Amino acid sequence: MFPFSDASVRHQTFPYVNAALIGISVLVFLYEISLGGLGTLTGGGGLNLDVFFFKWGFIAQELTSGEPFISRIVDIETPVPTEATIFTSMFIHGGFIHLAGNMMFLWVFGDNIEDRLGHVKYLVFYLLVGAAATLSQWAISTDSQVPLIGASGAISGVLGAYLMIYPNNKVKALIIFYLITVVEMRAVWLLGAWFVWQLIQGSLSVGLADSVSVAFFAHIGGFVAGMALAVLYKLAVREPLFPGRGRSGGNPWDHWYQAGRPRD
Repeated sequence: MFPFSDASVRHQTFPYVNAALIGISVLVFLYEISLGGLGTLTGGGGLNLDVFFFKWGFIAQELTSGEPFISRIVDIETPVPTEATIFTSMFIHGGFIHLAGNMMFLWVFGDNIEDRLGHVKYLVFYLLVGAAATLSQWAISTDSQVPLIGASGAISGVLGAYLMIYPNNKVKALIIFYLITVVEMRAVWLLGAWFVWQLIQGSLSVGLADSVSVAFFAHIGGFVAGMALAVLYKLAVREPLFPGRGRSGGNPWDHWYQAGRPRD
């Protein structure tokens, strides 16, 4: 599933933080290409790139043991505390498809959450749900020596918040599953189906974390954290937790600033 647009919400401010998060991830990926060459685009890249992943990705065993993960062959010791890699790992990706898919999700859903929360709160929110996602994956495989990288856990938190704040907003997505088709669905159904799929895949991957390339429990943990923080936000601003359907498919509480045409 690749969402590419949602019902337009007229923003009060430009999503500077969301754009910066995307920009930083792209710049880091360009640096990865400088280390691994064009093979980085397809998930290759060689030794130098692997060392980069080990140094700046999150390694569960480091947090569990309290000791740095080292090799006698090459220097892979993390130059920062293990806790810091919970955050640095969010900006590292293992290939072009990995990067592009994550950034597309963040582009479509993140700007609305930033506009609702405000720039600083959105940045704090993003880092918190990203940390929750990483720790969720760590809890499933505490002795893993495989570097955990990617923004998908934090972005899953954005999706969870979007589900709670804009459940009736319509989202267009490209679905590739035997057939290639475009669907338009309310966020509650599209994101709900995505979350159920993560639960199914996560359940099937229990005990196989190191042999599965997707951190499903990071997605699950991030999504739940995003929903929880969105609920706290709604309670704080005294907004109904379960809005009815609005004319433009979004939260009826927001009619005063919603527009009717889709955003690319």
